[in-house]
Amino acid sequence: MSQSLLRPLLILVATVLPNAVAMGEPIQYPPLTLHIQHINDHHSNLAPHPDFEFRLKGVPTRAELGGMARIATLFKAGDRLPHRLKLHAGDATTGTLFHTLFKGEADAAAMNSICFDAFTPGNHEFDDGDAGLKRFLDFLGQGACRTPVVNANVHARVGTPLAPQRTDDYLLPYLIRPVAGIPVGLVGLVVRGKTVESSRPLASTVFLDEAEAAQAAIDALKSRGVRHIVLLTHHGYQADQALAARLSDVDVIVGGDSHTLLGDFRDYGLTSAGPYPTVLQNRDGDPVCIVQAWEYAKVLGHLEVSFDPRGAVSECRGQAILPLGDAFQQADAQGRFSPVDPAASKSILAALGSDGPLRPVAQDPDSAQVIARYAGLMEALTRRVIGHADESLCLVRVPGEATNRSGGLAGCEDAHRRARGSDAAQVVAEAFLAASRKADFALQNAGGVRTPLPAGPITIETANKVLPFANVLMEMPVTGAQMLQVLEDGVATYHDNKGSPGAHPYAAGLRWDLDLSQPRGQRFSQVEVRDRTSGQWSALDPDKTYTLVTNDFLGTGKEGYRTLGVIHAAGKSVNTYLLYTQTFIDYVQARGRIARVPPDDYSHKRVIGADGVALAR
Repeated sequence: MSQSLLRPLLILVATVLPNAVAMGEPIQYPPLTLHIQHINDHHSNLAPHPDFEFRLKGVPTRAELGGMARIATLFKAGDRLPHRLKLHAGDATTGTLFHTLFKGEADAAAMNSICFDAFTPGNHEFDDGDAGLKRFLDFLGQGACRTPVVNANVHARVGTPLAPQRTDDYLLPYLIRPVAGIPVGLVGLVVRGKTVESSRPLASTVFLDEAEAAQAAIDALKSRGVRHIVLLTHHGYQADQALAARLSDVDVIVGGDSHTLLGDFRDYGLTSAGPYPTVLQNRDGDPVCIVQAWEYAKVLGHLEVSFDPRGAVSECRGQAILPLGDAFQQADAQGRFSPVDPAASKSILAALGSDGPLRPVAQDPDSAQVIARYAGLMEALTRRVIGHADESLCLVRVPGEATNRSGGLAGCEDAHRRARGSDAAQVVAEAFLAASRKADFALQNAGGVRTPLPAGPITIETANKVLPFANVLMEMPVTGAQMLQVLEDGVATYHDNKGSPGAHPYAAGLRWDLDLSQPRGQRFSQVEVRDRTSGQWSALDPDKTYTLVTNDFLGTGKEGYRTLGVIHAAGKSVNTYLLYTQTFIDYVQARGRIARVPPDDYSHKRVIGADGVALAR
């Protein structure tokens, strides 16, 4: 939907704005208490999350959490609030099959059951390029809501999808909302670096510095007599705190991107990153209220802001609300969960109450009906053919293993095939590398790939059997020396520490010789990196810093990958929030036909077994 329909409204609002302060006379602003309900980063998570675990009076307890239908109930309950704004701080799309199959249509329909007062695109709204974002915004513009889209630091070139005729056809730099007759300015921002580097905007689309673009929009609003200003940012909690100190005349920052839970949830055994709201000062020394609402439609934030006669913030308060289902499980002394009886359920409901940070909330029937319709379509679409495998992709964990995990697939029976390692893990790693614009190489553990891929048609259902977990991709810097340690970590997990052979590493854009008869630290040699542009291989430089893309299970140090865990703990990883199954589906769809990777691109150039015998290749 073009934003041109909103321009007459903006012009009308501008004509009734207060005149600027008379020379030397301070203006007295009428009292205003503004209610802001907000979400961010729902990432196509429309359905509830089962078995969310928390503590209630010290007892481990589980219940269903969130989902857009429960979020819609909380928004609709806010209809009784005076002076209320409903805001979404970006990354509505990418993350579940609702996006993979419907490319923004299902998310827009769920959002239109709420009718937001403003939405700002996140970096993942650019994952399918400017045209993909236009498609989503067109869906969002259908029906009665016509949600305004605000962004001040993205300039699309006229003639491109986001600016077919004017630069603000789809993205308004700011929006003026009259609240109780008082104009409130809304300014949108998206994180610049990550969007340009890791998503796929057009090269002609310009991303401006966040602080400079925000201040320019704020100054434009001030020139029109607007004193109360809310930034709607997809920028990250830490970045929003730094941004507040750089800006004049900002009052509220409603953020997203970092998936941050704010508030005090210690009584429920949950950890947050800071208070809700976080109150800091802007460049003028006035208070700024900063909020964010976690992720995946698990939380609705409710902020209440009061302004003094100068128009500055006098007080802000509120809480992040986690809406629960009303069916509970609790753990016994052995840690085993089971459903509670009616008496215990009644006691739990009473303990949670109706206005606490965790509270039972019914699903809004209208929103639930919308989501159910797409869920029903999804079941049939998962059986749709998305590509073909020209040959069987065999499932192996450790090269040369005796176990045949490929279920008798043609071409996977003999030892020669198993000596090559996992065809399936190799292709998955290639899909990871294709999904990342900045990575030099990709890493996937053998056990994360659960089934072989038979020759023939590939469906979304097949892809979800191959990669059934809820992992996402993570990008992180590694030196060549660290990457050697990462590879050694994977083998040591099962070879030295009696862990699962599922830790065995496979890579795209990286290959090596492996000698399992050697001690740790001497197993990997002749490690080479493939240049993404030329395709040429060269020796891994121990002193050079590369970018690795891997699944977040490994990236956070699981499966024995301690070196990656240390890098992540130091805050050096970037979670792309790209569902790893979706990256594989995208890879298959983009190519149409897939096969085993060329022999020279396999991770293992040469393998010597634990018995010192070279494996046939």
